[in-house]
Amino acid sequence: MKSVALYIHIPFCKQKCLYCDFPSFAGKEEYMPLYAAALAKEIDSIKDKKIKTIFIGGGTPTYLSLEGWEVIKKSINRLNMCEDLEFTVEGNPGTFTREKLTFFKKMGVNRLSIGLQAFQDSLLKELGRIHTIEDFKQSFKIARELGFDNINVDLMFGLPGQTFKQWIDTLKNVTELNPEHLSCYSLIVEEGTSFYKNFEQGTLNLPEEDLERSMQAEAIEYLREKGYIQYEISNFAKEHRHCRHNLVYWNLGEYIGCGAASHSYNNGIRYRNEENAEKYIEKINTEGCAIVERRKNSLKDDMEEFMFMGLRKSQGISKSEFEKRFNKDIHSVYGDVISKYTDTLFMKEDDNNVFLTYEGIELSNVIMAEFLL
Repeated sequence: MKSVALYIHIPFCKQKCLYCDFPSFAGKEEYMPLYAAALAKEIDSIKDKKIKTIFIGGGTPTYLSLEGWEVIKKSINRLNMCEDLEFTVEGNPGTFTREKLTFFKKMGVNRLSIGLQAFQDSLLKELGRIHTIEDFKQSFKIARELGFDNINVDLMFGLPGQTFKQWIDTLKNVTELNPEHLSCYSLIVEEGTSFYKNFEQGTLNLPEEDLERSMQAEAIEYLREKGYIQYEISNFAKEHRHCRHNLVYWNLGEYIGCGAASHSYNNGIRYRNEENAEKYIEKINTEGCAIVERRKNSLKDDMEEFMFMGLRKSQGISKSEFEKRFNKDIHSVYGDVISKYTDTLFMKEDDNNVFLTYEGIELSNVIMAEFLL
């Protein structure tokens, strides 16, 4: 039986953050029970797969009512799961109650991902976050008290009005709590968000590019000193604590997505679900399925995605894995691009792998574009 990763999407939020372009909705609480029931039906349809990781993301999964969680838990319990399952639930401070965390523990959740973003209340307000630093500390403390020993904290840099000192203070304060994993993302102003409107009007005070680069460089250096290994462009982990679920994506492994707007990659086919939560509920209840688009990946698609995703990892691409998957030597397909960037020292190659250097990571978007065939 094939083992796959499972992603479950909970699209509800208390309020929408100003930078967020994820498929999530605020003010739709009355749909929670209906959504949970539809989601449970979809989870029940996963029959012939063994689940090796589960990641419940959103939205704010921890905002879902306990009644909703009860329904989903029953379906998850019926899945065929690997012994060493990694089971992550993502959430925001202010929605992590002791009651919910106790419930997650009973449900088998063994990894938490807490969205903090910054360690200054003023910046959290700017971002439209619903919580304070105090809420975060409280959530973290309760999680530890209940025995969660694998916690990720999400942070962002390059925020409007954020200073270099504030970013260092954030890293310092968070590492003092000693989480097992940190994700550090630079703010991207996405179309359709409140930040994008402000950006268009010229009222979004973003840091200069050089400052943003220094923030990233400092994070890598500082976290290394604190025992966090950068194993992917934005992700840092203590030894043996990398996120196995995300590695499935970066290694172009197979995964199944359940819930509104979720994506799947299975048997070389990519498919995605209806994005709108109400329509999703309706489709599951009337058709038993909410897929709105299916696309068979060509060999070319798979190669490109394998390179794109793999180059995000610090260890890069395994040459033997490339050959095993595609029946081709990596140099016969990408020799010119690899030579170009190893000559300019943006990439390195050893006997086993091809990977970006530190300078290459800074230019990763430009470099990856050249791996389009």
